[in-house]
Amino acid sequence: MAPILTRSLLAALLALPSLGWAQNELSNFTATGRGGVATTFATDYQAIGINPANLGRVGGAKFAFTIGEFGAGVGSQSLTRTQLKKFIYQTEDKLTTADKQELARQFTSDNALNLNVDATTVGLALAVPGIGSIAVSNRQRISSHVGLSKNAAEIAFFGKDAPIFQNYNIQTSPLISEALAGTELQMAWLNEFNVAVGTRLLDLPLVQLSAGAGYRYIQGVGIVDVRVSEGKVEAYGSMSPLFDIDYGSLASNPSFNLREKANGLQPVGTGHGFDLGLALEAGKKLRLGLAVTDIGHMTWDGNLVTANDQKLKRLRSTGIGSYDFFKEAAEIFTAGSDSLFQYQPSAKRQANLPTKLRAGAGLRISEYFETGLDVTLPLNTVAGNLSSPFVGLGVDFKPVRWIRFSSGVSAGAGYSVSVPLGVTFTTSIYEAGISTRDVVGALNAKNPYLSAAAGFLRFKFGKVQ
Repeated sequence: MAPILTRSLLAALLALPSLGWAQNELSNFTATGRGGVATTFATDYQAIGINPANLGRVGGAKFAFTIGEFGAGVGSQSLTRTQLKKFIYQTEDKLTTADKQELARQFTSDNALNLNVDATTVGLALAVPGIGSIAVSNRQRISSHVGLSKNAAEIAFFGKDAPIFQNYNIQTSPLISEALAGTELQMAWLNEFNVAVGTRLLDLPLVQLSAGAGYRYIQGVGIVDVRVSEGKVEAYGSMSPLFDIDYGSLASNPSFNLREKANGLQPVGTGHGFDLGLALEAGKKLRLGLAVTDIGHMTWDGNLVTANDQKLKRLRSTGIGSYDFFKEAAEIFTAGSDSLFQYQPSAKRQANLPTKLRAGAGLRISEYFETGLDVTLPLNTVAGNLSSPFVGLGVDFKPVRWIRFSSGVSAGAGYSVSVPLGVTFTTSIYEAGISTRDVVGALNAKNPYLSAAAGFLRFKFGKVQ
């Protein structure tokens, strides 16, 4: 793989941490236009990972499929919009001393950088008489979060010249848990194969209750999870040979499960995940939904390295020297040639999936207007989960039958208040649309959030009664 592509993929991965971030709705362009509000809206294959019970609802398609729905978002609560764009589009630009000083200050933040990339490569759903609907899909999920303490930010941008290294002595050097407390750098890239089923449990004239369950087989393409708190260090990484990382002497260690470079995504971990959900419809107006998603765990066993608390080691380099932040940060915080950590090879590590609780209420005022409220709570703090609870209010409005506008307001999950916007062109069998998670964030000089989602090959046939 070309070096520039490898760097771009690594950037996407490391841009991911708190993985604030794992929001399945980004691969659902209709939900993105509502700011991620989807628990009562999502139908057919789009209900996978959100609420599988919606597959049993009245009004879903008898058959639906898509090819290539995707979305991406990157935001910061400390960088400016100009700086954020440079990290995306001007990675070869060099940093001046003044740039380093400014960035070290701004990366001293709990939410310096959050990134998500979701893509549904293929998805389909089929209504089965007497059962409900069954849906399958393949999805790529990349998520990341970066939050650095003052010392960590200064080390990142000044390297050996960081203030903490003045008069450095290995004998008196502080522990990493003391020096870098408050630092989080997380990322994960997962390749998922999903199947879900939803069925109606209660079917009365004014009340319908549906239940659903989903299963996914997961291939782990890569993970980096570095978390430092007072008195505790958790740091490990498992990266596919796709990224061509130089592990140095670790590669020859008999305890290191080195994966050789080959074709494809080359997973270094596998896992199993489950979703459970309920959906209630009262009359033709009110919808309620409740789901727990991503129950399960991953087992990482390829190219796996771990690090525990240790004395702070002085870097050899002068820190990050360009806007190619993610590539250079990898050398400092992961198992690169100039790392802060002394990593050791490991045989296997198990990690929980980013489990979330979703609750939603929707009101269908007419066939032209629908609104909904969503609350999503992270149930653990692993890489890939939301960094904080998410709350969103979304609306769909159809001024005419062939076009639907979506908007709303949302907050949380590592981002500030967002105002989404989406437009979908629809016929009786075809939908295509484009949306953004935050119109205001794309324009703000501070607290920027750049996002977009799109789908152009979504087809639906028939309607479940």
